[in-house]
Amino acid sequence: MFRRVAACGIAAFVFVLPSVCSGDANVFADAPNASGLIATTRDQTQDHTEEQTQDRTDGAQTPVRVSALDPAEPSISSKFAVGTGVQSPEVTEPFGLNTVPVSNGEVLSKWIGVEADIHAENDILSRCRASVELCPAAARRFLAIVDQGRAQTGRARIGIINRAINLAIRPMSDLAQWGVIDRWSAPLVTLTTGLGDCEDYAIAKYVALKEVGMAAEDVKLIIVRDLAVGGEHAVVAVRFDGHWIILDNRWLILVEDSQIRQMVPLFVLDQSGVREFAPTMMAAAGRG
Repeated sequence: MFRRVAACGIAAFVFVLPSVCSGDANVFADAPNASGLIATTRDQTQDHTEEQTQDRTDGAQTPVRVSALDPAEPSISSKFAVGTGVQSPEVTEPFGLNTVPVSNGEVLSKWIGVEADIHAENDILSRCRASVELCPAAARRFLAIVDQGRAQTGRARIGIINRAINLAIRPMSDLAQWGVIDRWSAPLVTLTTGLGDCEDYAIAKYVALKEVGMAAEDVKLIIVRDLAVGGEHAVVAVRFDGHWIILDNRWLILVEDSQIRQMVPLFVLDQSGVREFAPTMMAAAGRG
């Protein structure tokens, strides 16, 4: 039985954005460094903030302080500098671990359901491209994010998608928004309300990255256990230049999987279905 993704918004190792699955919108912290400890970067970015006001579904507006630092800002680390490269297939799965297929269970059921919803939304996006007049507001917002990404290249393209999706959604738990413990929503549903938890952020990024031209085999949705808070969390992994980059709703910078020690990968989801990271493999890698 898949346990509720409970760590989505606990700010254990975050950079700019507030907590998500918990619905706490008042926490700002930092991203993990290579050893998995907290890297102090707030002083570097405190003069680079802007205030963004997002519409709420009830008509009210809430100002949100966000970082204006470019997602690939080289002042953080030279590893995050913008660059181009050819994606390499040598790393088959994120975190350098092998997986086994999942043939049943709650994760697979949820993923099949959300993939059907994504397919239905693709028809809406196709109509939007043909006629703006027939395009719902949420679809226009999503396509605007895709256009922002397409205008960039290399790591900057990935960073723009991560940033834009993070800022387009306000944190709220499924229980508070939908009255259920766990619901996975396709991007246009999420952008219609402007609210979501970590799975919703991850699903929107997963679709947007493929829309901007990332190969399907280079984009994965990953369910992980966050050791810092003892719960499950959803992120996106995207392969660029032979390395897997982890995109999280809790930070804006681009962090490679090898730099993150707080996450134990549980499931990988993509166009081919659901696969599970075998416990014996994780233990051998020092993650079990």
